[in-house]
Amino acid sequence: MCEDAHGIQRRALFVTGAAAALTLGSVSFASAAGRDQETKTVRGTLPPGSPDFVYVPVEVPSGVREIRVAYTYDRPSVPAGTPGNALDIGIFDERGTELGGRGFRGWSGGARTEFFLRADDATPGYLPGPVRPGTWHIALGPYTVAPQGLSYEITVTLTYGEPGETVRPVYPPPRAKGRGRDWYRGDCHLHSWFSDGRRTPAEIGALARAAGLDFINSSEHNTHAAHAHWADVAGDDLLVMLGEEITTRNGHVVALGTDPGTFVDWRYRARDNRFGRFARQIRRAGGLVVPAHPHATCVGCNWKFGFGEADAVEVWNGPYTPDDEVTLADWDSMLVASVREGRGWIPAMGSSDAHRDPDVVGSPQTVVLADDLTREAIQEGIRAGRSYVAESSRVTLSFRVTGGRGEHAGIGERLEVDRDTPVTVRLEVTGAPRCTVRFVTDQGVLFTSAPLPVSGSGVVEWLTTPSYAAYVRAELRHEAAAGPVPGALAAFTNPVFLGRRSAG
Repeated sequence: MCEDAHGIQRRALFVTGAAAALTLGSVSFASAAGRDQETKTVRGTLPPGSPDFVYVPVEVPSGVREIRVAYTYDRPSVPAGTPGNALDIGIFDERGTELGGRGFRGWSGGARTEFFLRADDATPGYLPGPVRPGTWHIALGPYTVAPQGLSYEITVTLTYGEPGETVRPVYPPPRAKGRGRDWYRGDCHLHSWFSDGRRTPAEIGALARAAGLDFINSSEHNTHAAHAHWADVAGDDLLVMLGEEITTRNGHVVALGTDPGTFVDWRYRARDNRFGRFARQIRRAGGLVVPAHPHATCVGCNWKFGFGEADAVEVWNGPYTPDDEVTLADWDSMLVASVREGRGWIPAMGSSDAHRDPDVVGSPQTVVLADDLTREAIQEGIRAGRSYVAESSRVTLSFRVTGGRGEHAGIGERLEVDRDTPVTVRLEVTGAPRCTVRFVTDQGVLFTSAPLPVSGSGVVEWLTTPSYAAYVRAELRHEAAAGPVPGALAAFTNPVFLGRRSAG
């Protein structure tokens, strides 16, 4: 075993796209002649304020069957309120580290301490394929660095020999059996062991079926390596869409329903002005752009890119918490602005973001009115806002508005009537015992019902006019814990817009 040290003085500045990153001195291996395996270890220390990505070049000779990487780093004590050390890891092959990910071969973030790649297999989160000769790069992501700095050790092992055969990937089909035009339930933000989850795709599929879901979306952090492992999970009763959770340092975004094998890079910040490029890539690949948990409090989770590129926004993420309440209010303000400015609006979604037990797959879930159970139909329903969000499959809503002459509109639609026309708002509910219904408009909450009976079923109606309410949406709230604070959501709908469109 050979050892090397990476001191600060040996760093060279490497620019990739708009973001600066450090490239360290390279790790070189001899030729494969007469060798079965060779290992080298390098050590170094990253100071506070390190760039988002640090690359360790590895000179890979020909004849390599497998590359294996293990790493450790120190976790010193830090003062209260100060982030400690957290170091992510991944790898790029001989095609390079250029922004866009042509050389991307895998990412495990901080979920694993080692990984391997070879032609016929790879650690979950990494892509099988030949280990070709050239300069590979181990990518380090110093997520947070303690005031004392971050000391790391990386061990690289090359195994020589004939490569195995790379298996052609098989992907899940873009359609399931479906029921024609109907309401379909789905969870579009899930993590398996192909990133930092602990469940296999098969386990997630079983939990999705038990939760009454019709569709799910694969959304691993910064890797598409799971795409080829969902075919056996899909079936006539479960549509599996493919995507990614792009986890930048300035917020996370779910690529929902992209073409199989689509990788979306995450190595940029809002100030780099690169997000638009990758949002367009998601759409070219047939996907939707959905900012995830925009007001989450974890480091790097708060959404900083704006919503100009969003096709929908994840308003409710996992168990309902105060940051979801903030996101709901923020989304409602965006609805008000869309009415005021006469522009398009952004629909809301909800997903579980489930990683491991006790995270509940399908809580919450987005219920979409779609023409069929296909990738395109589900995406079209989400994009149009023909959906509501419920805490489980037990909760069912039917929400519509009608005018005096029989005109009617449902969730995500517009009731085209004159501004002073009386309008009846009607919500039918099942599966929500003791919950309270609230009708929310551009003026705020204008109607609150008495609690529903313990049976959980009921019908609530309210009369208004387009001049009084430019839109109306429904919220279903659990009983409040105390005082005037509203209870947690049990369900909420996208809006129905009231009145004729302005000429402008």
